Amino acid sequence: MKINKLNTEQSENLLGILKKRFEKNMSRHEGLDWNNIQLKLEKNPEKLWSLYQMEITDGEPDVTDYHKDTDEYIFSDCSPESPKRRSLCYDYPAWESRKANKPENNVIDNASEMGIELLNEQQYRRLQELGKFDLKTSSWIRTPEQIRELGGALFCDRRYNTVFTYHNGADSYYAARGFRGFLKV
Repeated sequence: MKINKLNTEQSENLLGILKKRFEKNMSRHEGLDWNNIQLKLEKNPEKLWSLYQMEITDGEPDVTDYHKDTDEYIFSDCSPESPKRRSLCYDYPAWESRKANKPENNVIDNASEMGIELLNEQQYRRLQELGKFDLKTSSWIRTPEQIRELGGALFCDRRYNTVFTYHNGADSYYAARGFRGFLKV
């Protein structure tokens, strides 16, 4: 199995970007120390690679949570609008079912290739407590299996200062709909 890894220059540049964003947005992670986070990242180069994938798709990853019981920091896409991973249907079966105008990829496979997970509705709503996201775009979220089995998929956005959850056929895709992911470090 190939381990994805950044070169030294890429790692240093990314760590600088992440540190600056961390310090600029302390309200997202009050009480956490960047030095502890950086040490964990340096010990886990494959996680740094995944954060790089989030960064180059304009996801603006930042620490949004810490789980003390597992000693895991949670990085989430914190870009104001849905990251530049758009025009994707929900999953491979939905992509495969399209007869014409297939999008380039699908959300579930794209997230997996990046080494991240898709936010679920609860995580999306928690993220919205840390800022105002998706005011002009929307983001696919992890869809419960019983909805997906019937051909549907869920997405969220923020309008009128309220977070809304909607549904669409899983094979649909839109230029203004991407997905937000998270990574445990």
